[in-house]
Amino acid sequence: MYITTSSSATSSILRTASSRSSSIFRSFLTPSVSSPSPSSLLSRRSFVTTSPAFRSLPRWSHCFHSKPSPIRLTSQIRSVSPVLDRLQKTFSSMASEHPFKGIFTTLPKPGGGEFGKYYSLPALNDPRIDKLPYSIRILLESAIRNCDNFQVTKEDVEKIIDWEKTSPKQVEIPFKPARVLLQDFTGVPAVVDLACMRDAMNKLGSDSNKINPLVPVDLVIDHSVQVDVARSENAVQANMELEFKRNKERFAFLKWGSTAFQNMLVVPPGSGIVHQVNLEYLGRVVFNTKGLLYPDSVVGTDSHTTMIDGLGVAGWGVGGIEAEATMLGQPMSMVLPGVVGFKLSGKMRNGVTATDLVLTVTQMLRKHGVVGKFVEFYGDGMSGLSLADRATIANMSPEYGATMGFFPVDHVTLQYLKLTGRSDETVAMIEAYLRANNMFVDYNEPQLDRHYSSYLELNLDNVEPCISGPKRPHDRVPLKEMKADWHSCLDSKVGFKGFAIPKEAQEKVAKFSFNGQPAELKHGDVVIAAITSCTNTSNPSVMLGAGLVAKKASDLGLQVKPWIKTSLAPGSGVVTKYLLKSGLQESLNQQGFNIVGYGCTTCIGNSGEINESVGAAITENDIVAAAVLSGNRNFEGRVHPLTRANYLASPPLVVAYALAGTVNIDFETEPIGTGKNGKDVFLRDIWPTTEEIAEVVQSSVLPDMFRATYESITKGNPMWNDLSVPENTLYSWDPNSTYIHEPPYFKDMTMDPPGPHNVKDAYCLLNFGDSITTDHISPAGNIQKDSPAAKFLLERGVDRKDFNSYGSRRGNDEIMARGTFANIRIVNKLLNGEVGPKTVHIPSGEKLSVFDAAMKYKSAGEDTIILAGAEYGSGSSRDWAAKGPMLQGVKAVIAKSFERIHRSNLVGMGIIPLCFKSGEDADTLGLTGHERYTIHLPTDISEIKPGQDVTVTTDNGKSFTCTVRFDTEVELEYFNHGGILPYVIRNLSKQ
Repeated sequence: MYITTSSSATSSILRTASSRSSSIFRSFLTPSVSSPSPSSLLSRRSFVTTSPAFRSLPRWSHCFHSKPSPIRLTSQIRSVSPVLDRLQKTFSSMASEHPFKGIFTTLPKPGGGEFGKYYSLPALNDPRIDKLPYSIRILLESAIRNCDNFQVTKEDVEKIIDWEKTSPKQVEIPFKPARVLLQDFTGVPAVVDLACMRDAMNKLGSDSNKINPLVPVDLVIDHSVQVDVARSENAVQANMELEFKRNKERFAFLKWGSTAFQNMLVVPPGSGIVHQVNLEYLGRVVFNTKGLLYPDSVVGTDSHTTMIDGLGVAGWGVGGIEAEATMLGQPMSMVLPGVVGFKLSGKMRNGVTATDLVLTVTQMLRKHGVVGKFVEFYGDGMSGLSLADRATIANMSPEYGATMGFFPVDHVTLQYLKLTGRSDETVAMIEAYLRANNMFVDYNEPQLDRHYSSYLELNLDNVEPCISGPKRPHDRVPLKEMKADWHSCLDSKVGFKGFAIPKEAQEKVAKFSFNGQPAELKHGDVVIAAITSCTNTSNPSVMLGAGLVAKKASDLGLQVKPWIKTSLAPGSGVVTKYLLKSGLQESLNQQGFNIVGYGCTTCIGNSGEINESVGAAITENDIVAAAVLSGNRNFEGRVHPLTRANYLASPPLVVAYALAGTVNIDFETEPIGTGKNGKDVFLRDIWPTTEEIAEVVQSSVLPDMFRATYESITKGNPMWNDLSVPENTLYSWDPNSTYIHEPPYFKDMTMDPPGPHNVKDAYCLLNFGDSITTDHISPAGNIQKDSPAAKFLLERGVDRKDFNSYGSRRGNDEIMARGTFANIRIVNKLLNGEVGPKTVHIPSGEKLSVFDAAMKYKSAGEDTIILAGAEYGSGSSRDWAAKGPMLQGVKAVIAKSFERIHRSNLVGMGIIPLCFKSGEDADTLGLTGHERYTIHLPTDISEIKPGQDVTVTTDNGKSFTCTVRFDTEVELEYFNHGGILPYVIRNLSKQ
């Protein structure tokens, strides 16, 4: 049930004051002012979702605590009822007033009656629509449904219909997602910002209740669990107890948010990984809201929100800042994207996994160049790909750089919906709607040619077993070449494919004692083996395949070495059910892959500590130790500080590498180990066939498992249910808290926008090369004992054992500012080859931590900028990678190129993103970072245009031209206001 209780529920949201803003800031209007589309009311004030799949699970509520008081519930319903009455009356006349009323039609049920009403694309009778990619049709339907000639205009609709001609021109369109998805690492700062915005509204004398999500918001707590306990039958309970001990304050804050804000659902810890829960349960595919049918669409604050694209739901990651604006009713302003058509043909060979496929696709698309584009998959090869395989490919869209990796709905999608417990009636409604609106692909029928911006093709028969690493997801290595590639990495200079280990040291053996037994480590030896991550744990074929590898190995007498930290973290309780039913969990346990918890764990750096003796052997002997994980990210310093080599692999290969104990192996010619009969055992001896896997999937993965899991998921667990939270709508900030702290974003804020800020004689805080990730900028993992953040915590009486991770502390700006650029593997050119989170304070020549240097500049009133290479900000969609630099005083970033979400986040925090001209960078221009920089940007916002060129000069006489990466008029308005959140507050306050 979704209810908005704000007294201003039908008031205009985020209306801009200036004439320029009013043309670009499309806001909600009261019925008396304008005639909103059905969804501009219903999608934001959805009273009851009528989808049978959700009616059957009444505990899912975006409104109230799971146990609301009757008094509170009654008062909320009473307060909203006048709003409901007005909207009900408005809805009855909306169809006659809508600009596209002529195509608003009924979808009949086959047996009589109707599913609901919808806006029919075929009724437009426009042949251009038939050639549109399916992903663009979703944008088109949204624009038509929301068209009110203010928020969304008929001109916007025409731009999308004419996509073939307009997309190359980088035209701007508004888009209104149906819902927002959060996880707790990004969700905590989002709720902190919302709470802080309420306070700011209060101080400006406005109604704080205007700060309320107007679209459904789902927040799944999955990023907090760490692998403290592994290889134990009690690991799940032990790790959850530690998780609650560390994060009780954060969890209580989120629970408060679920009651203080409307339309917000919080899924408790221990439930699963956000993207698997979204795929198996939250994804609607088609909304049926008060009889209005429309496609599901979602933006999420995790870059792997794209996993839902495998289900035919348009979804992608955005920055937390942008998501907050979307929650508050602001249409997303986006450039109409190009779409790469990716044709799949043939069939995968026996023994090849979906992980092998996605790593191949990632490499191909990286090479093709798809940043800022949609990728849409089609072709005869689709019929052989399960929904889980498709979701695996869609999941890694951020790794290949696309906004979406989209799979249109077809019969495979419908089968998956039934498998996962969606009702027959719901699936029938989904199919009927999508067929009627030409959004369903039936591969049994002749296919009309669709137009794409560019084309790629892959014969699935050419996919071979592979892994990726040692430092980037798109550095794919065929399994047969792995041993040679490893030796090349040892030889090569330090870089993405190099460790620069001298020849004479490459065979070094580090001997140590493990639990009283002799042990040894060499370069490439595996110390972490983790079956983890949304990318793979949602796919039964690879999960059960891992179980079969473990079983065959156990039967032959192989055993994983005891000092390798092995773990299994399923993405939902369904995985546990089918592993138990198949009997394969027992085999996984025998090899040390006990279930450790339900969350992201090792993939996001929550791998926990490795054994102290193992760690000492690595550090004292400078061993290049390896981690092998079934994740999607392997950037240096992310998985664990002591694993310099990190490889992404399928779950079955994770087990295989754990058994081998090293990545320095040729599986084709070298044995994994010696069996109990004294004979060599090779990978081929324990690798299951495709038929073996299919048989166990068929017998072990059942619809009742999904129904049972998600019927109980909202009941939480005793630790969550015991958390008590206040009922006030304004948060009571505790100044002594080291988890939740009121951020300073709106301090001394007035109603007048500050206008564009000058950047004059700025110092260079950091000078980077290529591929600086958000993990480098704002790490999520361990807080190092000698870091500024550690010093801050120790000064406040926090023991080192209670530091937790940076990710868990994102609700505290003081810690996150200190954690910005704190990655121990960061390479700053100002340090002349030294690796680590330090920089040179240019005026004094001192070598300081980045935070200390930034504060020294800031206290002296000096601006700073950052120089960077290509792909700056790649990786996770991490808003703190923009918030942190802003708090450190960074005014601009000059880079060769930006990752899409990170550029948007920089804009959202008022930082100027600039790109060097093609063929130029800091090195070619002779910039060392010791100069002072002035950016000649107009001080009048009306004189700045999206994508215009500006001149940058230095104090030593250099001058060069950059492109300002404000890509839309809306982004310029954010810059004028000092960021997106001040912009939202000022406009809300004027209502």
